[in-house]
Amino acid sequence: MKKFLKFIKRFMVVIGIIALVACVFVAGVNMYVKNKVEDRIITMEEATNLEGVDCIVVLGASVIDANTPSLMLRDRLDKGVEIYYAGASPKLLMSGDHGGLYYDEVNVMKNYAIDKGVPSQDIFMDHAGFSTYESMYRTKEIFQADKVIIVTQEYHLYRALYIADMLGLDAYGVPTEDIEYKGQTLRDVREVLAIAKDFVKCIFKPEPTMLGDHIDLNGDGNVTNDK
Repeated sequence: MKKFLKFIKRFMVVIGIIALVACVFVAGVNMYVKNKVEDRIITMEEATNLEGVDCIVVLGASVIDANTPSLMLRDRLDKGVEIYYAGASPKLLMSGDHGGLYYDEVNVMKNYAIDKGVPSQDIFMDHAGFSTYESMYRTKEIFQADKVIIVTQEYHLYRALYIADMLGLDAYGVPTEDIEYKGQTLRDVREVLAIAKDFVKCIFKPEPTMLGDHIDLNGDGNVTNDK
């Protein structure tokens, strides 16, 4: 019995040390990532002063039904369209999850922008932006972008900008309006872990779930239509 209790005690000490190291690693990575890219977060006015921006990348989020973006996604789209109309770039790239027949973020995103008056030919869709990492990877490799403006909420923007930088994109980020969304505390916790996960992923740079032929952002966005 004494040997068993001694073993349990040692086991708990080891687990405690591992947990402590993991916490230090996650905290350190988050601090490093945010410090590295914080000067890349700019205002819309600053975005319009950039030159040679290939596209404005609007990152996907959940949709409520077949036609309605969630509040979080709507705010991203509104900001992306606003930046487009301000003249920061002539093209919008909607990057999100269209991984199933009955779940489609990107067509909802494109239709929303069209309803705001953006010409369909100026809107490209990345149907395989299944994660932030995959969206950034495909922006670089499939759409051959070099310089981009990324639009998402600020808490998410640090990770997106870091991934973009590590994949060779000259990226700037414009955050949406500062709104407290329902469930934001849980998102903040998840983002801390996601930053650490993608930090490691950016070291190895695995290919995304899907690649494909190159798509010219100087062309017609309708080439990405599937409906």
